[in-house]
Amino acid sequence: MTPTLRSLFAATVWTILGALLMAFPAWKSAWWICGAALGALALIDALLLRFLTPVSIRRRLPGRFALGEPGEIRLTFVNPGNMNAQVEVFDGIPPGAVAEAMPWTGSLPPKREIRVTHPVVLNSRGEAVFGPVWLRRTSPLGLWKRATRHGSDETVRVYPNYEPVIRFALLAMQHRDNPMGIVRRPRAGSSRDFHQLRDYRDGDPLAQIDWKASSRRQMLISRDYQEQRNQSLVFLLDTGRRMRAMDGAMPQFDHVLNAMLLVAHVALRQGDQVAVKSFGGTSRWLPPVKGSHAMPVLLNHLYDYQTTPAPSDFSEAVEGLMARQRRRSMVILLTNLRGEDGKELIPALEVLASRHLVLLASMMERTVLDSVEQPVESHSAALRFLAADRYLGERREILASLTSRGVLTLDSTADQFAISLANRYLDVKAAGRL
Repeated sequence: MTPTLRSLFAATVWTILGALLMAFPAWKSAWWICGAALGALALIDALLLRFLTPVSIRRRLPGRFALGEPGEIRLTFVNPGNMNAQVEVFDGIPPGAVAEAMPWTGSLPPKREIRVTHPVVLNSRGEAVFGPVWLRRTSPLGLWKRATRHGSDETVRVYPNYEPVIRFALLAMQHRDNPMGIVRRPRAGSSRDFHQLRDYRDGDPLAQIDWKASSRRQMLISRDYQEQRNQSLVFLLDTGRRMRAMDGAMPQFDHVLNAMLLVAHVALRQGDQVAVKSFGGTSRWLPPVKGSHAMPVLLNHLYDYQTTPAPSDFSEAVEGLMARQRRRSMVILLTNLRGEDGKELIPALEVLASRHLVLLASMMERTVLDSVEQPVESHSAALRFLAADRYLGERREILASLTSRGVLTLDSTADQFAISLANRYLDVKAAGRL
């Protein structure tokens, strides 16, 4: 129990009056009487607060949180007493979280139940612990406050931000992939399997007409195709220190995870299998999964991935993947390319490309491009321009060398990375390269 500003103000005024009344001894008795009355009121107020019927609190957390997205937390207050309860509430949010509505201050009517919802934004993936809820109640006369703890620690999972995946799913259901930027290109015949015969439609190519069936039916009949299914897509995910670079409000690693979820969703809708292998301080493996249950499995596998300060060993990563994934697959290596990677990366991907179709997807820092595009107006700006230009030149040399060896490449900034990667996957499906 702690005194409020009101009680401290009253005590301060009484003390100052005592100092001033030293020159007026006749008023000393009145001063003592006022002090005694003030002390009695404070004691009565403290006893009332101590023996008031306590307020109860129940907290309901969302089933899951998405990184950087607000999650609604519901607090239910029950005041079983006969007096209004003036309270301040402090929810036990995890360190680094943002809860703009906290602390909450309000009045709880007697014999009533009040529900309060407040958004919380969690900025770190993995498991987050919400501590107990603290309630501070003001005494009836406003001289004291008493803090009580309600509930216990609760652990929630913070998943990658899968909002783009959900948005794509909704657009796809309405056959509107283009508004998000994902383009469905015409499929090459080698990438399709025969599905069924159907009536000819305006615009069908002549090569699609089944002339034997047309002659039997005395009308034009077209062949209908569906994309090849049961192919494998493997994400080779770099969790080393290079992925810790910030790009906007999030590390590059979280941008990569969002892109992975989008492409995995597209691949699963195509009927393909999806697997994940990590390297660079961690070595985790998710065997190929497919079907409607696969996205929850993928989310539960990825939600607690974290970067490490370890270097990225591409040779070891390729060796581990070759041992686990023997079936020919499309392997997408997700990393942030560096100029010094050429000597190790190129031989490793040559070995990987001997069995699999390999796509190196590298995320470029936006700040590097800004350094090249900004006008040079000072000596420091000139040095920054030259360093960024050399950095980009080394990346281009490595990408060109990989392309000449049959490795697909993608180099994009975070804002376009997910869409570019999804389009590249669809291009590979369209060309029938798997």
